[in-house]
Amino acid sequence: MVKKELDVVKGVDLARYMGRWYEIASLPSFFVPKNGVDTRATYTLNQDGTVHVLNETWSDGKRVAIEGSAYKADPKSDEAKLKVKFLVPPFLPIIPIVGNYWVLYLDDDYQHALIGEPTRKYLWILCRKTHLEDEIYEMLVQKAKDEGYDPSKLRKTPQSDPPPEGGPQDNGTWWLKSLIGK
Repeated sequence: MVKKELDVVKGVDLARYMGRWYEIASLPSFFVPKNGVDTRATYTLNQDGTVHVLNETWSDGKRVAIEGSAYKADPKSDEAKLKVKFLVPPFLPIIPIVGNYWVLYLDDDYQHALIGEPTRKYLWILCRKTHLEDEIYEMLVQKAKDEGYDPSKLRKTPQSDPPPEGGPQDNGTWWLKSLIGK
């Protein structure tokens, strides 16, 4: 069975999209600690039109963070298809890892979003607040299902209210543990 092309939002105002987004749920991935909580992303528009990305999560009481950049996959397209680049490992950032960041849904007020990518291995439900209303969450899960994702694999991300700020920094050991499956 051939999966249809993902339906991607068009005409996203990148300046309005900037700021902090809290991860409400995601498909688990090797590049985030399995026990991560309070996961969030903060986006800042650079003068050259690229986006500075700061991803943070808290694991075993320590702040885990990685910084990267995002840019339009096709500058001529009005589709919200971005490429995101990070340098890994965090303690010796030398290997570039590039992934897709496609906006599959974004409400008119830029308050909640569904982010995916063409292989359907990665999916994020994001919100400007630490909690999302159940009916909106269910609508986004249905949208993901309609796009060919398996919503039964979604993991809700525990979020504190208020969210943490700062704290002891992890030195990258979580990354090594994730590689060996711990």
